[in-house]
Amino acid sequence: MERKLIYDNPLASANDVADFIREGTVNVSFPAGKMRLESVLDPTLGQKANYVFWCPKEFPADVQIEWDFQPIKEPGLAMLFFSAAGKAGTDMFSKELEPRTGEYQQYHHGDINAFHVSYFRRMWEEERSFHTCNLRKSYGFHLVAQGADPMPDADEIKAPYHIAVRKQGRAVQFAINDLELFHFEDDGASWGPLLAGGRIGFRQMAPLVAEYSNLKVYAL
Repeated sequence: MERKLIYDNPLASANDVADFIREGTVNVSFPAGKMRLESVLDPTLGQKANYVFWCPKEFPADVQIEWDFQPIKEPGLAMLFFSAAGKAGTDMFSKELEPRTGEYQQYHHGDINAFHVSYFRRMWEEERSFHTCNLRKSYGFHLVAQGADPMPDADEIKAPYHIAVRKQGRAVQFAINDLELFHFEDDGASWGPLLAGGRIGFRQMAPLVAEYSNLKVYAL
């Protein structure tokens, strides 16, 4: 497998994320030398308490994204947006687009296109009783792939899990600790056109507290 490292961020200090872009209200700290994300708003506010934390760099269409993840406190949900871009080629941070504040509707039925994989889903009763990882494609709310989530609940996790998303051509693969959980082939028609390059962003639903480290992106 030929790949080239094009982005390497330990996510170990405030300096490492000084240029990241916040949408919504999020507290970012580094108590253990890892990026810890948590909402500062009451979760009873619903979607208004959620947020996205964007890496500002644009990445090519064919990439492998890897990072380490450890949930600290439940309930909640963790998600990665990738291949995110404004519709019709508009930069997703352009003032021509509607403002985004972390509320989910703005991302799947707003004016951006993206993949989003939710990989630690412990928010609702049905998620807590049957753990899955879900891949959706937007514009729209298209559930295009699903696999089992091998992670236990937060209070049983003693070390970070290594997560990898691979997007190459029409294929999207997702793995945790090198175990492939789903493989999706996009036909470029059923769920909208093929997505090209774009940005990545971490999203959490309150009141989840989780830590991230060792973010790497490879061009394929």
